Amino acid sequence: MSASESTEEQHLNGLSLPAQKKALTEFAENNHYTVVGCYADEGISARKPMNHRRGLLQLLEDVKQDKIDMILVTKLDRWFRNIKDYNITEEILQAHHCHWKTIFENYDSSTANGQMVINIMLSVNQAECDRTSERIKAVLDYKRSIGEVTSGKCACYGYKVVNNRLVKDETVSHIIDDAYDHYFSCYSIRSTFHYLKAKYGAEAPSHNKVDRLFKNETYAGKDKDNLDYCEPYITLDQYRKIRQIAVTKTYTAGNYEAYIFSSLIKCPWCGNNYTGYRKKQKLKNGGESIYIKYRCGNKFGRHSCAHFTEHKIEEYMLAHVSARLDQELAEIDFNQKQRSHNSNDAEALRTEMDRLNILFQKGRITENYYDEQYEILEKKLSETDAASKCASLESYRDVIRAFSGNWQDLYLKLDKSHKQAFWKSTIRDIQIDKETHQICGFNFLTKLE
Repeated sequence: MSASESTEEQHLNGLSLPAQKKALTEFAENNHYTVVGCYADEGISARKPMNHRRGLLQLLEDVKQDKIDMILVTKLDRWFRNIKDYNITEEILQAHHCHWKTIFENYDSSTANGQMVINIMLSVNQAECDRTSERIKAVLDYKRSIGEVTSGKCACYGYKVVNNRLVKDETVSHIIDDAYDHYFSCYSIRSTFHYLKAKYGAEAPSHNKVDRLFKNETYAGKDKDNLDYCEPYITLDQYRKIRQIAVTKTYTAGNYEAYIFSSLIKCPWCGNNYTGYRKKQKLKNGGESIYIKYRCGNKFGRHSCAHFTEHKIEEYMLAHVSARLDQELAEIDFNQKQRSHNSNDAEALRTEMDRLNILFQKGRITENYYDEQYEILEKKLSETDAASKCASLESYRDVIRAFSGNWQDLYLKLDKSHKQAFWKSTIRDIQIDKETHQICGFNFLTKLE
């Protein structure tokens, strides 16, 4: 016996899983069938792919072990609404001489004509499900566009539903504000969780709730295309920065103080992030020296790996950041002056391409000449467009602010955790030359990225 139904469909059709099970059991008893088991996909629609239907997968496993020779279902649309998965299932059933029967409908899978009827009805059911899904999606998109909640009365931590809209929950909003303030001082979700736990005790949010603070775009007031979905806790720029940092984030075991450049250095051999570790060295006087080094985090990678001491990396960054920033800002200034010129060039190239099209359509030039000239113009236009899409000073605003004035003097006064936060907020990655095994450059973390 098999039953499948989503919660919404149970409500609409009045055919709940207990009702299906009762009807199937009575049918089996009246027809003197031995019931091997009842396989149900509770809360899951028959339209879902097979890998989401555990009851169906277990049923097929028992079929493969030849425990079943007849499957009873209430109706075809409780059995399948997905043609592809039905055909896969039917192949398994036929290979093990197992048949199926609907108790409320008359379908015969043993004949070619019966299979044709089944496939037609499955197509109808699948199309109806798809149309229903599209209608539901359209309704949810509309609700989202006007700021209404799309998930019933539930709201994520820090919000509550009032008049079908999300508003800040004043009972915990101060905790969330505190969480973000702490995060932007250290750029560590783990540190933020421990900070909240120590400060708020039993009132502190769970690890999962803290984790969602830095993954859910709702906290930036956004829901898909609606940028004004609800009152935000952080700006969109802050949310994007959190996600950028999360992409490169790595965690090091132990409670040792922060590794300043952990996850910022990219391995040129495998693409993994470098992580920090402590290196002990015996001194001639019998003492012991501990210093920090960095290596590729891919412990099982079969490739050579350049190691760097934290002191050398820090020296390199302090020596090169200002000059590199001045160079990039000068390039931006030059490119901005060229933009208006490029815009005129692009318009001229498009006009020339239009003229070339007209000449070809009128037969005044050959196809070979047309292809040759069009390719030249297309290449020039592509280069012109690429030159126009350069970074702006606005995208470097935060970086310029961080590296202004006597920033090096202020940086050297920071402790290690705040040094780590400083580089995390300004540098996207540090690069290593694959040939020389030396640090060869870095990229700033700008809004353009």
